[in-house]
Amino acid sequence: MKKTIRIPMPVRYLINFALLAVLLLTGNFLVNIVDRYYAKVLMLIGINIILAVSLNIATGYLGQLPLGHAGFMSVGAYTCSIFVIRASFLTNYIGEAATFWLGLLLAGIVSALFGVIIGIPALRLRGDYLAIITLGFGEIIRVILLNIDSLLGFEFTYGASGLKNIPKNTTFLNVFVLVALTCALVHTMMKSRHGRAVLSIRENEIAAEACGIKTTYYKTLAFSVSAFFAGIAGGLYAGYLGILNPNTFGFMKSIEILVMVVLGGMGSMLGSVISATVLTVLPEALRGFSDYRMVTYSLLLIIVMIFKPTGLMGAYDFSLSRLLEKGINVMGGKKPVKKGDGAK
Repeated sequence: MKKTIRIPMPVRYLINFALLAVLLLTGNFLVNIVDRYYAKVLMLIGINIILAVSLNIATGYLGQLPLGHAGFMSVGAYTCSIFVIRASFLTNYIGEAATFWLGLLLAGIVSALFGVIIGIPALRLRGDYLAIITLGFGEIIRVILLNIDSLLGFEFTYGASGLKNIPKNTTFLNVFVLVALTCALVHTMMKSRHGRAVLSIRENEIAAEACGIKTTYYKTLAFSVSAFFAGIAGGLYAGYLGILNPNTFGFMKSIEILVMVVLGGMGSMLGSVISATVLTVLPEALRGFSDYRMVTYSLLLIIVMIFKPTGLMGAYDFSLSRLLEKGINVMGGKKPVKKGDGAK
């Protein structure tokens, strides 16, 4: 049997980058000529993709069940917003767009620090206990954002009245550039030895620890990386809305993000992308049936979970390079070698 054609790794990266650039430029062009409502829905889809992919690190790859993801999102949203508002002097030197990007980076870093602070005690627990304690931490963050002004003695988050006049710097381009970066970085991390260590904890934590893997370290690492990207999504969300209220980031927001991960398939990045897109578009598409919108939405979720309990994509992840290789080999009349087949 002839050897199958393999695309070299640099060529794979070049193909992926070229395709991504074409999609981003085409999307940016189209979003400027379509209705503003559809443009905003597209931006919300991108933000939800980042949230779902980031939670998938802790839920799908690490195998834990945190319910405080909205808390990290809120930390990122407020960090980015307060930085952009109060560091307006930087805009005169580096421009509004650069200031916003700095705010997003700061939002991710602060959220990651909260992830470490919360993760070290919380990740010593498992299952329902972990879900309850992370839910509690998420609610603590929300209550702090509501009441911190009275403790500080000056207006900082503006409590229940909401943080207003946030510059609306979120655009289609910066949202989907960050979607691409998030997916690429998470994919790279999970293919590294650190990612394999995280996956081994999911499969069997006792066996992983017996093999010398520092389970507490890797669980905290995965949790903080998940929080980092949630913080960036929060910063984009703040720049998308222009106003923030702590009650937006309650328990139900965490559940909404978790549903996206479970529906798409825990451990499948492609599944998270598809489910985040579907669950963002579906409520908007059903607005014409306002009386039955949420009933229809809930029934669809129940039907999917009954007939496909592993999620839409299970644990499958799409690879453009593998698809191209398969197409080239089929066109060349060569059968791709399956795993387990010996060389002949």
